[in-house]
Amino acid sequence: MEHANTLERESLTFGEYTMNFARHLYALLIAVFLPWGAVIAEDLPAPTGEVLLTVSGAVPMTNSNETAQFDMDLLRSLGDVNFTTTTPWTTGQQSFTGVPLRELLDQLGIREGKLTATAINDYAVDIPLSDAVEGGPIIAYLHNGEPMSVRDKGPLWIVYPYDANKAYQSESVYARSIWQLDRILVSD
Repeated sequence: MEHANTLERESLTFGEYTMNFARHLYALLIAVFLPWGAVIAEDLPAPTGEVLLTVSGAVPMTNSNETAQFDMDLLRSLGDVNFTTTTPWTTGQQSFTGVPLRELLDQLGIREGKLTATAINDYAVDIPLSDAVEGGPIIAYLHNGEPMSVRDKGPLWIVYPYDANKAYQSESVYARSIWQLDRILVSD
């Protein structure tokens, strides 16, 4: 029987052999990569609470109508950073806790493009993707350990660790420090 299979394989034309190989390769690629696609799609669950932040545009990973929506629990699930700094809008040292901008973008698979951050009142500012670095800005949801109300620049505020890096003490960076943040548009 083994000899018959060998003879049968030898009698395939080059075109038939190529088609068989392509079908097997295609099946292998589907078997390997399809489960990864399913895992990625499941990595960003839908929000169950009030949506505080919507990321739209060129976003590889979404959870609602081609956008990535976050409630407080989803934001916190990305991990948080806490730092103390002074700001031009507050008096003395202030503590901020939030998700690093870099972590949010990494979780959504955003590696290139331009970010336009917009506040509840439609104030918008562009933030270069190069700002999303380790030790860089966070999307703060706690100020001095307390949630921020809309009246107090909340519920989300992009805050840079101004005292940790002299480059963060400039008018252009201060302008990117948008409070009452509720959406980010990612464009090519």
